[in-house]
Amino acid sequence: MIITNFGSLNVDNVYFVEHFVKPGETITCLELNRYCGGKGLNQSIALRRCGIKVRHAGCIGTNGSILKDMLKQNDVDISMLLELDGDTGHTVIQVDRTGQNNIIVYSGTNRKLTMQYIDDVLKTVNIGDILLLQNEINLGDYIVKTAKQKEMIVAFNPSPIDDFLLNKFPLEAVDIFLVNEIEAAALTGHDNHENAAADLIKRFPSAKIVITLGEKGVLFQDADNKYTHGSYNVPVVDTTAAGDTFTGFFLGSYASGKPVPECLQTACIAAALAVSVKGAADSIPTIHEVMEKVKL
Repeated sequence: MIITNFGSLNVDNVYFVEHFVKPGETITCLELNRYCGGKGLNQSIALRRCGIKVRHAGCIGTNGSILKDMLKQNDVDISMLLELDGDTGHTVIQVDRTGQNNIIVYSGTNRKLTMQYIDDVLKTVNIGDILLLQNEINLGDYIVKTAKQKEMIVAFNPSPIDDFLLNKFPLEAVDIFLVNEIEAAALTGHDNHENAAADLIKRFPSAKIVITLGEKGVLFQDADNKYTHGSYNVPVVDTTAAGDTFTGFFLGSYASGKPVPECLQTACIAAALAVSVKGAADSIPTIHEVMEKVKL
């Protein structure tokens, strides 16, 4: 099975700081690094490093060759990657002494997808194939509707949350929700993650809900089952790609037919390894590194 990932591609400008800058404050950063990132690119690489074949669909600009090269180096299928005039998406990321981050995203070419391009990408998929989608590109609603017409399985990481997603996005077409606590609360109005999961199951009874809980681990719930898994205590250096790493390894394991508890364990270990390394895509471990930790 090949997973098709419609996703963003960004150049991440990461500023390491003593503390997050406050309104009206000017601070000096301790270090600046530039990495390949974007939730879409990170998740494609995580899927591939999990051992799953993945086709990345998305747009880069005239200054996006570094992103294309990163996908190629990781053996991601870029046959449908679109190169356009204009600036590639980029981010401004602050990382503080504790490894926590905040992020500003400039979309650039990530929001220049067209319906014709989407139709071209999806014309070759098969029934039961998996579509992965985030909310950093445009026309996500059209992508999901088209995918469901082709009887694909839709996995959605609804990040970032915005008004369009909350009010107009066809969430009823999603088969697998991959969210963190904040996103779950935004989708449901419930701060308690168990209540949020129950609310999502009530609204979308055929869906599978995966809520990552940071240091508290992860919750999986569907109409018939409920599983949890704890997090791993590791030195935290940079949390930038933790969620994307979890998403790629969970979905990759799930697509391989692994039992859900095993998928959760694999994804939690992968995310723990990712936060112990600086960077976004560069921090994502391989399945071999993860399996070595499973054996311990």
